[in-house]
Amino acid sequence: MIRSLVYALVGFVSWPGLVLFNRIKIEGTEHLRQLPKGNVLFVSNHQTYFADVIAFLHIFCAVKWRRENRLGIPFYLLNPFTNVHFIAAEETMNGSLLSRIFKMAGALTVKRTWREKGKDVSRERDESDTQKIDEALHNSWIITFPQGTTKPFAPGRKGTAHIIKNNQPIVIPVVINGFWRAFTKTGLSFKKTGTQLTVRFKEPLVIDYTQPVDAILDQVMEAIEQSKSFMMKGRHHLMQMLDK
Repeated sequence: MIRSLVYALVGFVSWPGLVLFNRIKIEGTEHLRQLPKGNVLFVSNHQTYFADVIAFLHIFCAVKWRRENRLGIPFYLLNPFTNVHFIAAEETMNGSLLSRIFKMAGALTVKRTWREKGKDVSRERDESDTQKIDEALHNSWIITFPQGTTKPFAPGRKGTAHIIKNNQPIVIPVVINGFWRAFTKTGLSFKKTGTQLTVRFKEPLVIDYTQPVDAILDQVMEAIEQSKSFMMKGRHHLMQMLDK
């Protein structure tokens, strides 16, 4: 009940930013129709702290109301899809009153192993974080951002590959764009309006779960178009544009 109220509050406040002040284009929701209620992992690139996740939640709710590749008027928030969690840094989710409220929408907070309070650190994974994610994944959908940062083409973190190898979930890659142009880094205020936002769901990955963790991570990064090969393609495209 509390989560439904949070969805309604966050949803009605954020809907104009996705649909009216900007333009959201959604593709691939047909891949979500027949998914089971549990053991589904969405892996995506990351552009803002909160706007990306909020867009996902809108889309999942709209799909529950049998809308395909569109949001429309947000009647779906009256009966939202709440069987979903998202993995987020503990530091981010405890940073403000607003983030703490949003935490109630289904955040699974984890301690970063490589960064804390703006400084680089190096520490082992907290096994309680891993257990928390595994338990939630068993009964629900989970959204994760393998790079753990909004920086484009940052390397993926092995934690995502460990989750996949240990739980063998259905893995849905998602590629988003435009959020970094439209919103500030937090995703809670506008940087620019009139921006085309895109969210593209791909077919479930075919994964050999016996592969090493590094190989699984490489497959994920390629699927969300954040691998080295996509970075080189992006640079090549930029050079072509500059030469014109």
